[in-house]
Order: sequence, then C-alpha cells, then structure tokens
Amino acid sequence: MIEVHDLHKHFGGFHAVDGATLKIETGSITGLIGPNGAGKTTLFNAIAGVLKPTSGRVDMDGEDITGMPPHELFGKGLLRTFQIAHEFHSMTLRENLMMVPGGQSGEKLWNTWFGRKRIADEERALAAKADEVLEFLTIDHISDERAGNISGGQKKLLELGRTMMVDAKIVFLDEVGAGVNRTLLNTIGDAIIRLNKERGYTFCVIEHDMDFIGRLCDPVICMAEGKVLAEGTLDEIKANEQVIEAYLGTGLKNKVASA
Repeated sequence: MIEVHDLHKHFGGFHAVDGATLKIETGSITGLIGPNGAGKTTLFNAIAGVLKPTSGRVDMDGEDITGMPPHELFGKGLLRTFQIAHEFHSMTLRENLMMVPGGQSGEKLWNTWFGRKRIADEERALAAKADEVLEFLTIDHISDERAGNISGGQKKLLELGRTMMVDAKIVFLDEVGAGVNRTLLNTIGDAIIRLNKERGYTFCVIEHDMDFIGRLCDPVICMAEGKVLAEGTLDEIKANEQVIEAYLGTGLKNKVASA
C-alpha cells in the first residue's frame, strides 16, 4: 500500500530521515522500531503530509502522494495518531468522534437556516456510528464523559476510534502504548488486531514495547540515524548485530536476545 523511496528530511544540517526506503504491505500490521532520535516520527510526518520531505518519494497504491497535505491524504484513507492524544477536552467522547467526518451539512451557514432537518438526520446517524465505535473499543460506558477527564490509555483508544469514523485504509500509530497501563494496552492491541482482521485496516506502528510489537507486528522494521537498518520478524530483528549495536552498543547480544 505504501512505498517509500530514498526519503530525506533535513532540518538545516541535521538529517532526521536520511535515505529511508521501505514498503508497507496491504493488510499488514508493520512495526517500526529504533532508538530515540532514529527518525521514526519524522518519517511518519513526512509520509502523512505533516512535513514536506526534502527529497524522495512516497507512493500509496501506486499514486505519488509526496508532500500531499494531511487533509487530502485523510480523504484517501491515510490517517495517523500522535504520541500525545489530540482530543477536544471539553467535548464528550461521542462528540469527539462525531467531529471527525468531513463535509457535514452543518459546516455550511446556508444549511443552518434552510437545511436543519438534513443536519439533524446527519447528526443522528453520526451519533449512532460513534456509539458503535465506542462499544467496539469497550469504552461506551464513558461515552458522555468529557474527553479531558479520561485516562491517557482511554484517550489513545479515542484516537483509534477517530480512524473508525471514516473509511480508513492505513493508520499510522505513533507510540500508542506511551503512558498506558498494561490492561489498557492489551485492550488497544485487541482493537488493532480486530480492525486488521475484521475490517481490513493496514497499520504501521511505532512502539518501544517489544512485547506489544511481538504480539501485533509482522514484519518489523528497525531504523537508526534516519535510515532503515533491518527488516524481518521480531526474532530476526533481535538477533541482528547492527540492531543490537544501534540500541545498546557492542557486546550485548545475549541481553537483547533474551528480552
């Protein structure tokens, strides 16, 4: 679904992404790992249109999407979440989800005067879909709670729920487990697996929790210093000497292999 060709993103003299080339296959849950500063989030941002690449190319289903803005990629089914959740604090969980789909009739001033029935019908349908999503994610019991009051893990579930309010094809998840307790992380993992198997979502996941990566992801891609260092199963990645050195320094193979 996604092909990245020799992608570069420079900030002055700093090469955050330095010639990354990789593929994300349709229907996969691909893991993206690497030490802090490896360029993982910058790569996500360059693919998802948050940052314009310095050079290189990104294709989605064979179409060049390099530098395309996020709202256009959103329309094509490419979505991403962030390390820190971006919820509307004062809105309920249901209202947060209802905000997601674009092109709603209520966005046009004319319709607020002459299209009230259409707006009401759309809102009822959106509310019903939002409730279905919240039930899927097992957080329907807090659907009327303000999003600013829920836990970090629940906010990550809410972010995942936003991708379910539109016809997502591929979702980039940036450190979905950061600050999340193990129970909620398992719930998030269950939801990702179900979305992949039951609804055909393709995922690419940045995560430092190797147990989480091992449970969900195949293949796993490791980055270091802005480049793709290795790709394979998690066991293959753990046994790769270059990966071990990038993470921990030379001579610690046994420690990584037993992790």
